[in-house]
Amino acid sequence: MSARVVRSPKPLIARKIRSLFGRHQPETIHDLFMYERFLSKFFMYFSAEERGVLSQVCLTWKAILYHPRFWLDVIPIISCRDLSREEDMRRIFYESLQMRSFDSICLFGATDDDLVDFVNHFSTCKKQLRSVGLRCSNVTDTGMEQLFKRMPCIYRLELSGCNELTETGLWSCLNSKIVSLTINDCINVADDTVGAIAQLLPSLYELNLQAYHVTDAALAFFSAKQSYSLSLLRLQSCWEITNHGIVNIVHSLPNLTVLSMSGCSKITDDGVELIAENLRKLRSLDLSWCPRITDASLEYIACDLSQLEELVLDRCSHVTDIGVGYLSTMTSLLRLYLRWCTQIRDFGLQHMYSMRNLRVLSLAGCTLVSSQGLCGLTQLRNLEELELTNCPSATKEVYLYLRENMTTCLVLD
Repeated sequence: MSARVVRSPKPLIARKIRSLFGRHQPETIHDLFMYERFLSKFFMYFSAEERGVLSQVCLTWKAILYHPRFWLDVIPIISCRDLSREEDMRRIFYESLQMRSFDSICLFGATDDDLVDFVNHFSTCKKQLRSVGLRCSNVTDTGMEQLFKRMPCIYRLELSGCNELTETGLWSCLNSKIVSLTINDCINVADDTVGAIAQLLPSLYELNLQAYHVTDAALAFFSAKQSYSLSLLRLQSCWEITNHGIVNIVHSLPNLTVLSMSGCSKITDDGVELIAENLRKLRSLDLSWCPRITDASLEYIACDLSQLEELVLDRCSHVTDIGVGYLSTMTSLLRLYLRWCTQIRDFGLQHMYSMRNLRVLSLAGCTLVSSQGLCGLTQLRNLEELELTNCPSATKEVYLYLRENMTTCLVLD
């Protein structure tokens, strides 16, 4: 005997159900969970991973869940080592990706053969694919050339842990359509790679580069080609870059809005002064893990970067309450990260109380602040996120007090 849907006795709920189903209401639970209009809303409550599992329940659910609207901004990560060696199984897998209209794909552990196989199966949708990522892959220059030859519409590229790629290969395969490029932990990347990027990618908007062998000379390759297009530059753990590299950046890229020098440990206050005086359009600045930064840098930032909304100073161990006092004058600042700035005390917190526009604040690892100082943060009425991880004074009582008095703020312990 089939179960029937129990109608709600509440008139308002009943009207909502009728408006959802129209005149043709499902008669049973089974009918309800086969009703496309209901399922289209029901499936929106699940994550992308859960939808992938639900699509295997039946053909009806699969047909609904394979609609592209359920997969917007989702990037499937394909573990090439786990793919079936059977051609039919791989064809079905790649067809399932194409049916969902993914425009971004990430390949993990790929080889040249995997890349060729991927290109062959996606050839009918080559105009659909816009972004490709290669992580921890043994892809060579030959494989990269094949990728860009067969899929010329790619404009976002990520290369992470691809140690077989050479600078020569990048010179030969980089597509002038690329607007976003990320290169992380590729051991053959050095100054000539930046030269290839500067010369071959005139439309580049975002560059994320983590390379241990890039020097100041590489940053001199940027020219008028990128001065207006390149807006986001993130240089992470580029240990050889000094203040001379900063000179090249501010001269060639005056329109940057996002700059990260995280882990560029040779940067000093003089370099930050150059940034503050010349990059007035900056909205985000990351100076984390720059141990030579002092309060002087914060004074330069507060005086000149009037549009800055985000500042990251994690592990800048020479930053003190005086530097926080400079920052407290910045009305534009929305997000401030001071993780493990171990010289900050309650006097610095008192300066923060006046930063009423702050939305995000991290004091994780600030061991010298007191419970009383932390409780005073309730004056920041617009705060949406507060991180107090590894703060000895952040006791259960302090967390309870903050959560009771900052009801719209997420307090992270």
